[in-house]
Amino acid sequence: MGNILNSKTTNEGSVIFEVLVDYDEALHLKGHVKNIHLFSEDVLDISSNISLRGKNQATKYFLIPKELRKDLKFNSKVTCQKIETETKTVFIYLVDKFKLE
Repeated sequence: MGNILNSKTTNEGSVIFEVLVDYDEALHLKGHVKNIHLFSEDVLDISSNISLRGKNQATKYFLIPKELRKDLKFNSKVTCQKIETETKTVFIYLVDKFKLE
């Protein structure tokens, strides 16, 4: 997990952040410096569940809360990433809004 050390607003209305993260977390970027998204655990306000199905409950599903289902393109390709920390597991799913596959 990281912390924002400093922030500065530009004349164009953007914000420049100086971010401090652990070395292991920086490695998750795999050298990429574009298309970075910041989020905070403290903002998460919608609960969901993991559903277990099948023989011996071998299949697990992340349930999408009703509040977040609007405008989702089902049957489209979804990419995901799993980030492990000492105390949490973060799953990130990326669903393209416009491209169907």
